[in-house]
Amino acid sequence: MFAKLLVANRGEIALRVFRACRTLGIATVAVVAPDDRASLHARSADETVEIAGYLRVDEHLRAAAETGAEAVHPGYGFLAESPEFARAVAAAGLVFVGPGADALAAGGDKLAAKRIALEAGVPVLEQGEPAELGYPLVVKAAAGGGGRGMRVVRAASELEDAVAAARREALAAFGDDTVFCERYVERPRHVEIQLLADTRGAVVALGERECSVQRRHQKVLEESPSPALDPALREAMSEAAVSFARAIGYTSAGTVEFILDGRDFRLLELNGRIQVEHPVTELVTGVDLVAEQLRIAAGEPLLSHHVNMVTRGHAVEARLYAEDPRTFLPQAGRVERLRLPEGVRVDAGVEEGDEVPIAYDPLLAKLIAHGPTRDETLDLLASALAETEIDGVTTNLPFLRWLVAHPVLRAGETTTAFLTEHPPLSERPLRAPARPWRGAWRLNLPAPPPAPSPDARAAARTRGATVESSALSAPMPGTVIRVHVAAGDRVEPRQPLLVLEAMKMETPIVSPYAAVVHAVHVAEGDRVAGGTLLVELEE
Repeated sequence: MFAKLLVANRGEIALRVFRACRTLGIATVAVVAPDDRASLHARSADETVEIAGYLRVDEHLRAAAETGAEAVHPGYGFLAESPEFARAVAAAGLVFVGPGADALAAGGDKLAAKRIALEAGVPVLEQGEPAELGYPLVVKAAAGGGGRGMRVVRAASELEDAVAAARREALAAFGDDTVFCERYVERPRHVEIQLLADTRGAVVALGERECSVQRRHQKVLEESPSPALDPALREAMSEAAVSFARAIGYTSAGTVEFILDGRDFRLLELNGRIQVEHPVTELVTGVDLVAEQLRIAAGEPLLSHHVNMVTRGHAVEARLYAEDPRTFLPQAGRVERLRLPEGVRVDAGVEEGDEVPIAYDPLLAKLIAHGPTRDETLDLLASALAETEIDGVTTNLPFLRWLVAHPVLRAGETTTAFLTEHPPLSERPLRAPARPWRGAWRLNLPAPPPAPSPDARAAARTRGATVESSALSAPMPGTVIRVHVAAGDRVEPRQPLLVLEAMKMETPIVSPYAAVVHAVHVAEGDRVAGGTLLVELEE
């Protein structure tokens, strides 16, 4: 086992890796960008080195050389799935805690991954040109994950803007703007299989996670086991995941994600890294996945008890974000008061007094409950959320409390369309709706309306204004990256006026009705605070 490790990341995941290292007696090195000096992870490692940016490969290598680190853990996001980073770390004589560069290249390139999966007999979603696929379709970043660089397109008229936005997001988040189009399934479940693979060819599946409750294609609640799987389906999905991992020569911890429609499953992607939601698997299996990553990277084999893993009870994770609980727009500010619950696992990335910046992911903490049954676990999580208090920054805490009490979630009936069919903080039905039809009969259900991006109406409501004021304000702090209109332009309902970027995600500000642009008060490149006047309209 190596003596010192550098974590090429920030926030909650950096702190999680530090904890595993302390358990194993490994010294830790944190890296911090100039705009992130006050962050919790920067003051939580044995050593801290300032770098120019988290996407700078050369800067991570410089920090490792300066501190004598022998290994690098990439966390999730940033360079975690970059073959170039893995290759550069190895070339520098360091240990990369993750899969090899070739496996990352094969699994991380979603187009190459699909080809390999088909050859291995793993079912995949159809991908191709928009004219061949038809609509709806989804534009995806080939190197992406976590919802960044993704856009659902329901009509040809939306395609050009969607591709451009996906490219910009992908480049900002992953340094690669390659995108592709894939068939979009309206109401699937999102189920993923956790894998461990050592350097000696052994690959094991450690059960599944249900991750269907999502906003902006990012998960907000995950659980294990999935209420949708029976033993036969679990075995089939696990075998497919293991076959795919073997086909690309995978090592370390990784996750194979599937969409599930009835009993039909299709490969979504391979995440060649530790997942945000890994704690639910840890709680039901008793396996420390980060420690296993470190052991595998040091050349140790999988342990015998991993092969015949038996899960215990049920676990559910809720992600506490700095974001508006209705629109999911990211927020910034200072955490003036923070009370986190007892009785559940809490993986936090901030402390009381910390500043939440606009440049990074708004995840503040994860609350993970574990109990003998699903109902008892959800009750425990609900109590933990009721106990949680945070002041100074707007969070999704009210949404999470609403979510864990929702009868559709309680009944285990959620799909990726859940938040379209049940808008956040809307009135809950007394019980889950009866769903007598399964499988192909789902095709007879009416298609849900397209999930709207946060628009000018939401922005106006957020700031206490009314749409009739014709003054559109910034719904959150951010940077103006596109201005589409000028004074005197006539605009149609839902026509994009400008685009704000915050925390690597883009938010279009659209016209609420047909109007004439009276004035534009910002320019491309401007950084604005929440509530800043952006555009004035005249009917």
